[in-house]
Parts: sequence; structure tokens; C-alpha cells
Amino acid sequence: MAEEHGYQLLITTDQSLRHQQDLAKRRLAVMVLMSTAWPRIRLRTEEIRNLVGEIGPGEFVEVTI
Repeated sequence: MAEEHGYQLLITTDQSLRHQQDLAKRRLAVMVLMSTAWPRIRLRTEEIRNLVGEIGPGEFVEVTI
């Protein structure tokens, strides 16, 4: 549904998503943050912002935090 509504990127902390969904034929890029702790994520926002600008359609990126 996200693709149908024009979304280009999904940012999630769901580390199981890759194994639960068939992402191979998707145009939607997926970024998985490998932590759910906001204090830790907040320290990496600049890196995450840069990755958002670099990730392309259909790509899957895990951000180690």
C-alpha cells in the first residue's frame, strides 16, 4: 500500500521485515534501524539523513546503531 500511495522509503526498526516480506520486486526502499532506543538513534540522525538521500528504489539498508 505504501508504494500505491507514492511512498519511496520505509524507515523501520522491524529487523524481521526482510524475512517476512518479499522485497525483491518492490520499488520502495527500506531502511532498518537496528535499534529501537531513541537516545541511541538520535545520536545518528545525521548519518540516517545522509542515507535517506542516497538509498535508491528497491534497496534495503540496515543501519547499525
